[in-house]
Amino acid sequence: MARALAATVAPKRLTVIVNVGDDDFVHGVHVAADLDTVVYTMAGIEGPQGWGLADDTFRVMAELEQRGLDTSFRLGDRDLATCLYRSEQLAKGVPLSEITAEICRMLDLQVRVVPCTDDSVRTQVKVESGEWIAFQEYFVRRRHSETVIELDYQNAAASRAAPGVLEAIAAADLVVIAPSNPPLSIWPILAVPGIRSAIADSDRVVAVSPFFAGKALKGPAQRVMASLGLPDGTAGVLRAYEGLIDTLVVATADAQDESMSTAATQVISGDTLLVDPAAGRRFAAWLVDTMMQ
Repeated sequence: MARALAATVAPKRLTVIVNVGDDDFVHGVHVAADLDTVVYTMAGIEGPQGWGLADDTFRVMAELEQRGLDTSFRLGDRDLATCLYRSEQLAKGVPLSEITAEICRMLDLQVRVVPCTDDSVRTQVKVESGEWIAFQEYFVRRRHSETVIELDYQNAAASRAAPGVLEAIAAADLVVIAPSNPPLSIWPILAVPGIRSAIADSDRVVAVSPFFAGKALKGPAQRVMASLGLPDGTAGVLRAYEGLIDTLVVATADAQDESMSTAATQVISGDTLLVDPAAGRRFAAWLVDTMMQ
């Protein structure tokens, strides 16, 4: 979605605010999974699996595996270099937002990519057994196979929005909530004090549903939302963003859900299947034109 918008509006007018709830220490380095995925994708160097870097090698992982270490969370060699750089800068006291800005400059990105907070906000997952586990333990090591019964965005209440985040929201002509997993990827951002209220105060806020014919293309969004008590499909997305959005865009396969429009939120349909950059550009152009009329 961010890549599509960057191809539609002037890149310097776009600010991408990214979740840090997935961040973790893996193999001794600070991994910022969502930030790196967004940055690599915006730079056009993302891996074919949707994470990491294209054409990366995994020599370090092979060596760690030979030494009997768990390498289920795999970092390519060049990806590991990014994480090592981030870890060293954090140890020096450099804020995450400044480190991210420097990585973007290294990749010649014109778009501003910023973490929602410089503070440590970590998504904790309570599974059906009653055990609380870190997000990456749930998502990567256990392959999101367990039922999620509760979420906690650890330290969120004590955190502060990263520099420029609230200002960008307040100045935005349009706020777009990307088609991601609401509880796992968007709610951690909204848990940072000030961000939810800033979005709620915005004049134009649109969310793009992650569902197609009522189901997610990949990932556990459908199961997680159901286990947390949210309704199925479009109704669940509307509930997840209740009080925040003016418009929800659903896939053409869910066009019948336009009947769910209320006085507070309009439901419209569009071609939300952003399978390649060209499809993304078409959708983003349509979205901006539709929302800015």
